Amino acid sequence: MFPIVLAIGLVGVAGGLIGASTHKDVAPVIIQQARVSRAEPASAAADPSTVDATAVGIAVIPSIVTVEVGSASGDAFTQAGSGSGVVLDQSGHIITNHHVVEAGDAARVVLSDGRVYEAELVGSDPLTDLAVLRIPTTDLVPIAFGSTVDLDIGNPAIAVGSPLGLEGGPSLSVGVISALGREVQTGPDTILYGMIQTDAPITSGSSGGSLVDETGALIGITTAVGVSNIGVEGIGFATPVEIVERITTELIATGSVSHGLLGIGGATAYDETGDGGFAPVGVTVRSVSPDSAAETAGIAVDDVITAIDGTAVRTMDELITALRRVGAGDSIIVSIAGGGPLTVILSTR
Repeated sequence: MFPIVLAIGLVGVAGGLIGASTHKDVAPVIIQQARVSRAEPASAAADPSTVDATAVGIAVIPSIVTVEVGSASGDAFTQAGSGSGVVLDQSGHIITNHHVVEAGDAARVVLSDGRVYEAELVGSDPLTDLAVLRIPTTDLVPIAFGSTVDLDIGNPAIAVGSPLGLEGGPSLSVGVISALGREVQTGPDTILYGMIQTDAPITSGSSGGSLVDETGALIGITTAVGVSNIGVEGIGFATPVEIVERITTELIATGSVSHGLLGIGGATAYDETGDGGFAPVGVTVRSVSPDSAAETAGIAVDDVITAIDGTAVRTMDELITALRRVGAGDSIIVSIAGGGPLTVILSTR
């Protein structure tokens, strides 16, 4: 069997077994961070073949930037690599990936019209691989934010970024939503939860760019690609816009991110289906940390968590994804099988 190996960063490769192929003629797949080198939600009935890519490009490209990273000495800037970024607002804030900005100690932003600005790092969050830069101009076109709530597999997905650091501005590729809620391991100790999978081509240098719906509204920040020993496998992953919005808001406000901690150990719970099978139905609480948010709220060992804020939670992955969308100090409603809902105020991770 071929192990699924993991690659990260600018040039480095790190190993970590997360699965295997049962067919010897299948090349190993690598999950690799795409290397540094308010609108209405999409309609579930949208037909990818009818997407007006030209209109999407006109709307989105002015909001896409190239992020050059490297080192600076006086007025001299030495570039080590490049990624992509997305204009967040007219105050000069740019969204990109943590692994983009960590590849250098200085950064420049190249706008779609060719203007170049030195950028300062507002803050970054390794846990969600997101970062915010700021440039000293207000003459910007912020991207419109969409939603992943009504997304379905097969909906159109358009990736707009700055692949390979090529001159001439951003580029656009069209595909579909291939899967939702993916768990993606990009390093030995780095797992991204709730990711959007797409077949819209995402290449090196596109990391930190945009994944948008057919209206041009942001649904995710492109972060990782699948690669085998024969090349890119045609799958890419983006961080959902709801997580992007929470993390960037906190980074701008405080310069850092405090992730909410529920304070439990758990595992996916299964029930028999009646026909010989088993189906995931929630998260069984295996342990509760002393003085944690969970203990304070009354969550106990052997409880089964079935929903967070009214959204069903069937697996441990779904629970973690739900918690990534809220921060420390936030109040959430935790539904317990066979019991009443509990109000939990999350503690600091």
